[in-house]
Amino acid sequence: MKKINHLFLGLCATATFLSSACVGQTSVHFGLTTGFNSTFVLDKGLAEDPRFTPEPTYRFSPIGASFGADFGRGFGLQLESILSKQGQVYHILDKAEKAIGERRIELNYINLPLLLRSFSTGSSRTRFNFLFGPQLSLLTQGTEVYEQYQAGTLVLPEGAQPPTNPNTGQPVQVNADRTYDYPKTTQTLASTDAKNQYEQFKKMDLQVALGLGVDIDLGRFMYLSTQIRGNYGFLDMRNEDLVNSVKNNSSKQAIKDLAGQRANLLVGAQIGLHWMFGGNRTSGNASSGVPER
Repeated sequence: MKKINHLFLGLCATATFLSSACVGQTSVHFGLTTGFNSTFVLDKGLAEDPRFTPEPTYRFSPIGASFGADFGRGFGLQLESILSKQGQVYHILDKAEKAIGERRIELNYINLPLLLRSFSTGSSRTRFNFLFGPQLSLLTQGTEVYEQYQAGTLVLPEGAQPPTNPNTGQPVQVNADRTYDYPKTTQTLASTDAKNQYEQFKKMDLQVALGLGVDIDLGRFMYLSTQIRGNYGFLDMRNEDLVNSVKNNSSKQAIKDLAGQRANLLVGAQIGLHWMFGGNRTSGNASSGVPER
């Protein structure tokens, strides 16, 4: 994880150096953003487990801030800080595929994407933009809760270990057809507040972020940004999965498992209001080379 920090800090230092070196020909902008997203927790085990089925999960990214520098025509760098709510809800299904509960994964991150920004040029007040780059995600709060509203008969997947009955503390009795009875219960499977480190989430995640949208000049110094945004995490988010993979697999297989066992995915829409120091491109500022109308 230290390598992730060093990599991201190195990229930030590079962006700062470029901004300083090009200050004479740079357009600097600052903005506030908000967004509405569809979020997913990609987990092959849960996806193939007959006891669970995902439902569409939507979250707000209530507020974010961006600071950027555009160098010349059509190229720039942008650093953002976004409060992001992510996760996934899975319905718990009994043998008859009736929903009898929920498995909820809820994660709050501060996302710090450093983005290469490319945009169309010209005198139009509307510009297309494309952003792409690495993102460091800092976890502020996370929980995974198994809540079964009523007792039911569930189907245990092939190769899975029988769960522990919360009332007796013993593994449940599995029938010949791989069904078992499970009582009404609410259990916290993982949490940032857990004392056992195996039940905690990773505090940081390395992701890739991208965006595609339109910038619209609203006046001499302000513009509106609208984008389709997405980010995908490369690392497993739970310490429990990390430990089990390292324990049960060879080193090469462990690396393979850690790259795709449980990951964050977000796809959504973002809107922002930005202040362009020195004026927008259509306002006749010197860096753009576009005469004022």
